[in-house]
Amino acid sequence: MKSEPGVLWYVIGPSGAGKDSLLAYVRARLPASGRLVFAHRYITRPADAGGENHVALSREEFEQREQGGCFALSWRRHDLAYGLGVEVALWLEQGLDVVVNGSRSALPLAVQRFPGLRPVWIVASPEVLAARLASRGRESAERIAARLEEAATLQAPPGAAVLRNDGELAEAGERLLRLLTDSLSENCT
Repeated sequence: MKSEPGVLWYVIGPSGAGKDSLLAYVRARLPASGRLVFAHRYITRPADAGGENHVALSREEFEQREQGGCFALSWRRHDLAYGLGVEVALWLEQGLDVVVNGSRSALPLAVQRFPGLRPVWIVASPEVLAARLASRGRESAERIAARLEEAATLQAPPGAAVLRNDGELAEAGERLLRLLTDSLSENCT
């Protein structure tokens, strides 16, 4: 293990940009280095709701864990509660690089909590976002319209690596894989 803290890769972008698909793509192809780990999020959304592989909690369970100090970071968005477990901070302290599916709204708090954080901004065209949101089947047409309206106003945070995910998953997936594995190589020297 490295003696210095690891890097937190904080993947963000508008709903429908394909963050979950990209993370799954990279996880399936990542060389077995043992130095890069992916954190699950704890979410008050049913496990079978589709999308990311997460730990599903009831609101009561979430609040109990939050009050008990079980989260390194937590936030609320779109009527759901999200958390990153304290294991993220432990892994970073052990010198592991950690990839998380973050939240734009929680980025300022995440930067404060994890000063070495590296944001990765995933973007897609409005047409692609609309198609992906509709295909998930989790939200009404009005809710999708509101998400698209919000996405039109968003900009990448300063210093973020920006990845466009409009085409084939493998295109953006390979770019994300290179970004993460190149970083591992740099950190070994």
